Parts: sequence; C-alpha cells; structure tokens
Amino acid sequence: MNKPRPLKPGDHIAVVSPASPFAREAFDRGLEEIRRLGYVPVYDDDVFARAGRYLSGTAEVRAAAFKRHWLDDRVAALMAVRGGYGSVHILPFIGDLASRRAKLFIGYSDNTSIMSWLTCRHRIPALHGPMIEGRLARGTTAYDESSLLALLQDGEGLMLLPDGLEVLRPGETVGRLFGGTLTQLAASLGTPYAFDPPRGSVLFIEDVNERPYRIDRMLTQLRLAGVLSHVAGIVFGEMRDCDEPGGDWTARDTINELLHDFAGPVIFGFPSGHTTGPCWTLPLGVRVRVLTHPRPGIMVEESPVG
Repeated sequence: MNKPRPLKPGDHIAVVSPASPFAREAFDRGLEEIRRLGYVPVYDDDVFARAGRYLSGTAEVRAAAFKRHWLDDRVAALMAVRGGYGSVHILPFIGDLASRRAKLFIGYSDNTSIMSWLTCRHRIPALHGPMIEGRLARGTTAYDESSLLALLQDGEGLMLLPDGLEVLRPGETVGRLFGGTLTQLAASLGTPYAFDPPRGSVLFIEDVNERPYRIDRMLTQLRLAGVLSHVAGIVFGEMRDCDEPGGDWTARDTINELLHDFAGPVIFGFPSGHTTGPCWTLPLGVRVRVLTHPRPGIMVEESPVG
C-alpha cells in the first residue's frame, strides 16, 4: 500500500464537498469539532458552490477543489462534508492524482466511489468514517472519537469491538478491508472504476433505506460479477431502515438467505456509515482480522498510515 503520513496535532484537514450541498450551520459546527480534536480545518469558497438541485457545484468545480487540496503540501488529509450523490462525477477529472501523492480521505455513503477508487485502483488507504454534516456537526453523540483519532494517527493493533454485533457465519479470517455503501459498489460495476477487491479480501458492506429485495438485487449483482466468490469474510453495517415495513422480512433475513453457503465469517451490525448511533471509523485498504469468538469484532493488523 502507498500509505499517507500519520496526522499530528495542528495538521490541516481540508474540507471538501464532492457530492451534494449542505447546511452552512452544520458546516460551521463541524469545523469547530475538527478544531476541538486538535486539527486545523481549511477550505476554499468552492465548497459552497451549487449546481442544480442536488450537486455541490459542477463536476469540474468539485474535482478541481479536490485536486487542489490533495496536492497542497500543507494539507494532511481530506474530509467530505457529506454524501448524497455526485462523487462518481469527479473521477474522470482526477485520474492521475493518486499516483502523484498519498493522503487520507475520510467519508462514507456516496463517497464510497472515491474511496473504492483510492483503495482498489491506487492502493491508498482511506477511512470509512464520520463526515461533517450529521456527524462531526453533532459532536461525539454522532461519531466515535476514539476510533477516528486512533486511525488518523496509527491504529495498528486497534480492537474494534462495538456492542450489538451479530455473528451470521462463525470463523476467523485475515485480509485487506475494502467496501462501503452497497448502492455505490454495485453501481460501479461495468465502469472503468468498477469495485474489484483483490482475492482474499475482507468486504465491508452497509447502506440505508434500501428494502430487502433491493439488497438482494445488489448483493446478487456483486456475486454474479465475481466479487463475493473471492472474498474471505464479510462485515455488514447496521443496514439502517432496510427492513420491510412491519418487520416481517428484514435485510438480515435476506443476507442470511443469500450467504447460506458462504465459507468465511460474516458479521452483521458494525456501526460505520449510516448508523443509528455514533459512527465508528474503519480503515479501508489495509489488513484486518475478523473475529467471531469469543466476541465478534475487527482487529486492525496494519496501520492505514505510515
């Protein structure tokens, strides 16, 4: 892996908006939280750009801002304001960027497009963790401070053992962690930016507001594309609000049915991404160990920075 350097107190974190627009009040509160954590938030006016009803500026504007901060030696990491939609638009405009420098990018949801591009295509680790709007803007009731800080600075040996994890398939495995929001992973297939983790990887999958039949459709698409056949273990997020109304059929039921013959460990309910409580941070692109006994969780065997 081409690892970014670890962050230290006083480092600059650039705040970027590669997807949808956001509320200014939440933006300002999130920046205050970055300062409280000991870092210096930086941004330029393009972060407030708008294009149409659901995009934070044109693709060219969003990509140019991302590139400026990525290539700025004063910036140690980039953090997304929010997801929504549109991150995939910037990929054709930043094609050679990752070959010129490695930096941490922090986000989730629609930003999965960028994180998959960094981790699978360019072997640069990324952090699947809290963004500004809805997370840092609400303080530590909305994100797990300890996992974020640990992985910004090192994280090797970190045990991630949140409460409420459920073992769907027992076992133990080691592999590099890849993944993100299921909708974006499935949508990437058939494009030049297709999600294609290496054989023996551990897959992290999460989503929100997708009914079980849609979860079925997207997991089936990953299976038919060959992704599920060569991963060693799977960790699912909470899959928030992905059950049928009334709860007679759930996302968990669908996953259990589709993965009944999966050979590796499967854990359900890891609180990263679209969570009901604090959003934990996961290191994408580096080696982790999936554990199901005596307590389910993830051990970070390799730091995402170095």
